[in-house]
Amino acid sequence: MIKAVRTGIAAAFTMTITAGLALAAAPAQAAPSLSPYVAMGDSYSAGAGIVPVDPTVTPLCARSTLNYPNLVADALGVQSFTDVTCSDADTQDFYEKQYPSVIPQLDAVSKDTKLVTLTIGGNNNDTLVKVISACISAGTGTAGFGNPCETIYGDQFTNDILNKTYPAVKKALNDIHAKAPSAKVAIVEYPQVMPADNSNCFLTMPIAKGDVAYINKIEGTLNGVVERAAAETGTTFVSMQSSIGHDSCKPIGTRWVEPALWGTNFVPIHPNALGMQKMAAQTLAAIGG
Repeated sequence: MIKAVRTGIAAAFTMTITAGLALAAAPAQAAPSLSPYVAMGDSYSAGAGIVPVDPTVTPLCARSTLNYPNLVADALGVQSFTDVTCSDADTQDFYEKQYPSVIPQLDAVSKDTKLVTLTIGGNNNDTLVKVISACISAGTGTAGFGNPCETIYGDQFTNDILNKTYPAVKKALNDIHAKAPSAKVAIVEYPQVMPADNSNCFLTMPIAKGDVAYINKIEGTLNGVVERAAAETGTTFVSMQSSIGHDSCKPIGTRWVEPALWGTNFVPIHPNALGMQKMAAQTLAAIGG
């Protein structure tokens, strides 16, 4: 894989993580190899909206060379790393080509693979796109008052997650384990998008105040089925509960997810570079180096 030049911040982050891993390792025994490493998943894995963009894949994937898989790979010092993350991917794209030049993601996994990371499920049934776009449209229509999105859509999104997304994610995890029986597989949950205290920031995230709790419930349901599927398939679940207090309503330098308006990413409502660093750190802690 062609490596892009890392920024000073990313390099410093990688050096810190690597040094921490070295100090934590037992001096008499080397850590088991986690190479080859395959990164799978959607835009929250791909680092959509963060530059520099990976030149080795179609721009439609909006894959960043500073996404959390690249940071994990650098920190671990793996010799073989394959990144097939791509924006808008759902579990079906593990089995079929998402774009003509993009292989089915599961094709990158083999019996020799020792580590797989992924974030997936948010695009199944177009959940994330529908929820955010629908709630922004509804919230704009009421100037931020009430809970118009919840009134219109009710349990539609949570029912889709429970009845469709959950079995799809579980199947995908089982199929990864079947292809790579000796691999450590880690699925990373979605970081907090809206404030956990149900407050809002209408000028940058035009969601009606009453719908913030509604969106939080939907995201909680999504992360809940991801955690459940992980437990039922012997997959390592990477919690992002540390992202609470770092949602899209917080200022630059505090937030890990960018807002819909006036953000720093060219793809809104996605983790920024700091968010990617935090997702990498949580992944490294979960897999134990």
